[in-house]
Amino acid sequence: MKYIHLYLNSFKGLSKEIWFLALVTLINRAGTMVIPFLTIYLKSDKNFTLQDIAWVMTAFGFGSVVGAWLGGKLTKKMGFYYLMFWSLILTGIAFILLQYIDSFAGICIGIFILMLIADAFRPASYVAIDAYSSPENKTRSVSLLRLAINLGFSFGPALGGIIITQGSYTGLFWVDGLTCIFAAIMFVLLLNNKASKIQKTEIKGMKYLSPYKDYPYLLLVFCVFLIGFTFLQFFSTVPLYYKEIHHLDESKIGLLFFLNGFLIFLVEMPLVKYLEKPGISVYKIVYFSVILLILCFLVLNLFSWVGILTISMIFMTFGEIFNFPFLNSLAFKRAKRGNMGEYMALFTMAFSFAHILGHNTGLHLIKNYGYNATWYIMAGILIICLFLLIWHKNISKGESDELISETNEN
Repeated sequence: MKYIHLYLNSFKGLSKEIWFLALVTLINRAGTMVIPFLTIYLKSDKNFTLQDIAWVMTAFGFGSVVGAWLGGKLTKKMGFYYLMFWSLILTGIAFILLQYIDSFAGICIGIFILMLIADAFRPASYVAIDAYSSPENKTRSVSLLRLAINLGFSFGPALGGIIITQGSYTGLFWVDGLTCIFAAIMFVLLLNNKASKIQKTEIKGMKYLSPYKDYPYLLLVFCVFLIGFTFLQFFSTVPLYYKEIHHLDESKIGLLFFLNGFLIFLVEMPLVKYLEKPGISVYKIVYFSVILLILCFLVLNLFSWVGILTISMIFMTFGEIFNFPFLNSLAFKRAKRGNMGEYMALFTMAFSFAHILGHNTGLHLIKNYGYNATWYIMAGILIICLFLLIWHKNISKGESDELISETNEN
């Protein structure tokens, strides 16, 4: 009972608009169930080679980069509201059409267009969080949306695995597309455009620092890229590892992702609320998260026991819980007022570049060196990232801007 009270209390103080945004996000993410199975779909249904799949995933990443960049520009020009609505609608249509493409070149182009449209949504969603939440609740608002994303992303793959094993991938693409369109309808019904209009008015005529000239921020973004590079292996190479080395079918792979989402649902909000207390170092939380991500790869090489997959997933999940809300918080606090769209677009683009290089590199590493060497390399990249984050703290410490005071590092 005490934990239930603590859990419910962690949600207090968030605006109704943030709750509505979380609901729309939940519906949308529950529908993106094809993503964890994309590499398996391309290999088993389309008979693509690992090299072909690597280039498809690179197209995935390029689409994500262009979409994030375009999303940042369009958010500034048209406001987050209309951009988010049309991104949801067009993403739904793109998902439905993608199933009808069979050629390698066609799949690459289709995936590029799909991700361009879908990831234009992400910078706009960060600006929506900024518009709909109070300054003291931003980290928890991010966590609530992450909770919605992961809850949807846990039920989605679990349901997706059942759809595949009981039917085919065709049903998966239809469900993905229709849920995106349904999310767009819910978005219009639940959220109004008032905050977007206010945000657009505030931006007009303002002078601000470009994120591309904010060098401590660029270092932070590079660290985000390294984390994304390794983390995204769980959506391309790791599912192949589950299937080819441990012989799990899609339903069991879906259950592992369900565990990830369920644990995030259970513990992230109370943990974030506790860790937001004054005096707790944001940087130390992020350092600890990177250590957990290192362990999630290292343990895969320790035993051939299938249960190690669950242990690895638990390490990854808690690394994710401690990492992403607070990396988002650092980025929010660094962003200059009136330029939130471009700052968060660059933050989003770090993950997009990780999509370009991460999947392709991971798949080629597996082909040339095997799974064990690949996991050691991913752990090594994260160790480098840990030292860069320590450097970022040191170069930021002497600055007199709001970032340091708000993260309690002095």
